[in-house]
Amino acid sequence: MTIKTIISFLFLFLLPFSILQAQIESPYKCTKKKDAIIYSIGSASLGLGYYLGTKTPTLEIEEIELLDKNSINRFDRIATSYSSERARKASDVFFYGAMAMPSLFVFSKSMRKDAKKLALIYGETLFLTVGITSITKKTILRSRPLVYNSNFDIDTKMEKNARYSFFSGHASVVSASSFFTAKIFADYYPDSKWKPVVWGAAATIPAITGYLRVRAGKHYPTDVITGYAVGAVIGILIPQIHKRKKRNENVQLSVNPTGGYFSLRF
Repeated sequence: MTIKTIISFLFLFLLPFSILQAQIESPYKCTKKKDAIIYSIGSASLGLGYYLGTKTPTLEIEEIELLDKNSINRFDRIATSYSSERARKASDVFFYGAMAMPSLFVFSKSMRKDAKKLALIYGETLFLTVGITSITKKTILRSRPLVYNSNFDIDTKMEKNARYSFFSGHASVVSASSFFTAKIFADYYPDSKWKPVVWGAAATIPAITGYLRVRAGKHYPTDVITGYAVGAVIGILIPQIHKRKKRNENVQLSVNPTGGYFSLRF
């Protein structure tokens, strides 16, 4: 996959944002209590993840020599035969590129006006995603596919990082950032014709990132699938928690000289 192709995927969001002009009322509301709770949970998870990392034992040479890739389930086993350095570098481009996606909000006047609010919500999204990912990695301690692959040197296999396979941090962070961006766009512009493009890009970018991580020998398919799912849930859930509630949005009351009607829609 060429850099040109990667850049094309990462900026699929750009066109919809660049043509937005209408001023839209902010669909989000932040409160000190709610944000303090979410940031506290995120900070605690990051702290716990860091602590668990200090306790992670490395694999000994004897342990590595006894590992048998045939003990891995058939679905995941294919990852043990991959070692693409090019794929690893490409996955890093997606990782950092996806984290910068919310910067596209500057192209929208309405979103630019709410920059501080959106930055706060995005920060919560990243804190929770990274924190939950870190805790899981350092609790499960699943050896990466590269540990079973003779193309990697013994020093790489003996690093702590070699035991942090489940689940993929690249997949979870890219997914959270992508779906966060799509969710924000959809809430500000619910009637936009570009919504399918934005949601499609949000779904595609982390999927490609996950594929690249498998090809790099860094993760198993189940690692990236789980990371994709966790990131998507957090990327959509955190903005939804902050969304303003519309009063009586499903209730309509109409009165006129000849009569009136009341309707309730679900």
